[in-house]
Amino acid sequence: MADIWWKADPHDLHRIVDRVSSVYAERSHLDRDENAVVIVNKRQTVRLPAAMIAVVLLGPGTRVTHGAIRLLADSGTAVCWVGEQGVRMYAAGLGPARGAGLLHRQAWLVTRPKERLAVARAMYGMRFPGEDVSTATMQQLRGREGTRIRRLYREHARRTGVPWDGRVYKAGDAFAAGDDLNRLLSAANAALYGICHAVIVGIGASPGLGFVHTGSAISFVLDIADLYKAEYTIPLAFDLMAKGLPEERDARLGLRDLVAGTKLLARIVADIKTLLAAEGTETDTPAAGELWDERLGAVPSGVNWGDDRTSPAEAAFPGPETASLPASMGDQHIAVIGPEFEEPDSDQRTSG
Repeated sequence: MADIWWKADPHDLHRIVDRVSSVYAERSHLDRDENAVVIVNKRQTVRLPAAMIAVVLLGPGTRVTHGAIRLLADSGTAVCWVGEQGVRMYAAGLGPARGAGLLHRQAWLVTRPKERLAVARAMYGMRFPGEDVSTATMQQLRGREGTRIRRLYREHARRTGVPWDGRVYKAGDAFAAGDDLNRLLSAANAALYGICHAVIVGIGASPGLGFVHTGSAISFVLDIADLYKAEYTIPLAFDLMAKGLPEERDARLGLRDLVAGTKLLARIVADIKTLLAAEGTETDTPAAGELWDERLGAVPSGVNWGDDRTSPAEAAFPGPETASLPASMGDQHIAVIGPEFEEPDSDQRTSG
């Protein structure tokens, strides 16, 4: 009987010195070895200290044990089940550090018109480098963005020689309307939404609390994805059409390669934190939950508040044993991809 390859003894190939922003696994088996996650495939075995990973992205062909998931959850590491190279997100687990600090900050900003407008201006400012948007209204910003996008379409049409007759999109069915170029744009944008969604959930923000977009469960996903369309999906769609590659799969694979080559995941993490976390703002919360108090702000949970021996002051200001240090997140992205699955031989296909 052939050896079961995924039960092979793990050996160290990569040690992570600093916490990385994401680890992507495809066609591999994930297991637990003490306090490390071991990613095994027929090509290599990679051992990763669980507490040093911010987000684990599980791609096609991965199998994961209960022990590995429990370790990642205990380490405050997010787990997302995604498509190839993260281009679609299917499900997600807990976010890192178990804290709601970034989510609270996002909710605070989006519910205050002045602060929300400031974040929206910052988003548009990322799209208009060198331009002053500090006094622009949302209507003015939308107009400038529309003009910019139309200009980009015309420039890429001239560059590639691909005819452009305007953007056609049918809400709810991105591939039911428009020509091949429009369908490529829709496919690439859908893949980009999946990438942004995975990152947003992974770092503990809300995909539904948007600043420019509103009313959708993925409003913030649309906000963040819009930051990168001019650089990624629009030129990609025109390039694919110029090469005679009009299929949806071509757009997904093309974007996948661009994402991996330019380390977009790490860039998205940094951009979201820049937008939401003001300088000096602490977004990490203690690992243990707290209870809201209208006067003190927050008091510890896990305390019997009917016990006279516990004073509010002692409980509200616990000793150093309850403190937790915020985990840092680097700008790295690691991908562990196993070899293509082997096709069974003809005898195996016809047996049974």
